[in-house]
Amino acid sequence: MEEATAGERKRLREGDAVTSAAAAAARDPQYTYLSIADALKVPGVRVCILAVVSEIGTAVRSRGTDFTLTLRIVDQSRPAGISATFFAEDTALLPCVKSSGDVISLHNVTITMHGEFFVTFNKKFSSFALFESKVFAECSPYQSSMKYRGRIDDKELLTQQRTWLAYNLLGLKDLELQLRSLKSDSTFDLVCKVVHVCEDSGKWIFYVWDGTDTPAAEFQAISDAEAVQLPPLLEGPPLHREVLCTMPCVGTVLRIYSNRFIKEVLHMQKGIYWAKFCNITCKEEFGIWKGILLPTSRVRLLSHEDGSVVDRLKMYDSRNANKVHCQPMTGFPSNVTGVDVEYEKEGYSTLMESLTHDEVTHKAKTLVRVVGAFPCQPSVVRSLLSTGTYTMRLTLEDPTARIHALVHKDEMVKFFGGFLTAEAVIKKMNKLLGYPEPEDHEEGVPLTRNPPWIWCCLKSYYRDKSDIWGSRAYQIFATEIKD
Repeated sequence: MEEATAGERKRLREGDAVTSAAAAAARDPQYTYLSIADALKVPGVRVCILAVVSEIGTAVRSRGTDFTLTLRIVDQSRPAGISATFFAEDTALLPCVKSSGDVISLHNVTITMHGEFFVTFNKKFSSFALFESKVFAECSPYQSSMKYRGRIDDKELLTQQRTWLAYNLLGLKDLELQLRSLKSDSTFDLVCKVVHVCEDSGKWIFYVWDGTDTPAAEFQAISDAEAVQLPPLLEGPPLHREVLCTMPCVGTVLRIYSNRFIKEVLHMQKGIYWAKFCNITCKEEFGIWKGILLPTSRVRLLSHEDGSVVDRLKMYDSRNANKVHCQPMTGFPSNVTGVDVEYEKEGYSTLMESLTHDEVTHKAKTLVRVVGAFPCQPSVVRSLLSTGTYTMRLTLEDPTARIHALVHKDEMVKFFGGFLTAEAVIKKMNKLLGYPEPEDHEEGVPLTRNPPWIWCCLKSYYRDKSDIWGSRAYQIFATEIKD
């Protein structure tokens, strides 16, 4: 019964939103908007403020019976902004901001001091209205509280605030990066969907996605064979299959690490929220990108109607509509390998699509990089080819996942294109792992390897009938390294 009552109240407010402004204009109440800076000079006095919402909080239960919500608002007089705290007996009565940058009108609020100044909204006599941020958008609010009364002059003030926002806050977008443009050891903001949250050894790990691919890493071409043989599959604990199957199959899922608890965790654990991670950094380890929350980092939850969220969803929908666009954004297929004729026209699958396939056995043609090999010494590989008694393990990656795949003894000769000389094996292994040709390496520059994107056919199988998912493995077939 309570839920129905709350829904009814919400519908009534939305239906009256357009007419309330016109009715209030006829009454023309006498009030004057103060800038945030001027409002700070009269704490405890009821004031009216027209400002821009820069940060959106989440509704939580207060210590009493009410719900509370905190927004960060800014204007020309105070770009750093001030917090505004709202209380209501029902979450439907709190401001529901569509997008950061929207304009909020506050009537009869007070400035309070509690450690720092903040705006207090009293549910008995305060009121609010929310307006879209676009300069040419409607001047009627998309949400307003019951007591809110506007006036004709508000239209001009609203236009001024929107214009100031367009010319003075657009520069903040320069700090926003997408996963496809990550840079090591820089600080930036990231708008992304939080698809999973977990705790591991006292650290919080946020799994985030924005529909794009992280850059393909280069690897140090060091002489230590172990680094080539044993690259890690992931950073952090492995995920249960039930969680893995909730992950997007196109686009990178980045792990962001935090040494501290943040209150937004309780909401983001639901896996439905978009968020803005402000002032974070990232780095590469073993070719895997990881994000890091700094002591100065903040997390802001975003509405699905936020402009940045809408832009990313449009970009992803466009990408997902074309299988070619689903291929890695950070490189093009090389001619290092070829697949058998009957598989050339097979559809492309990402590694995540295969990992989350509903059957344990699965065949796929995929576009990957070989980031590791065991064994990797050409002399050992040549010995395997000649004896046919061993298996080779390759570590494959694409933007969505990293896996181990075996080249079984019956496929080894085919994969390398026959029984080869030592020189031919060295050449093919170098091409596969991305080592530069001697003539391409500049003297004095650290030697790096950049594995090419190669087509290959993969099939999964199980090694134990009593544990088919736990014993799942991959092997390469119908694929050959070209001369």
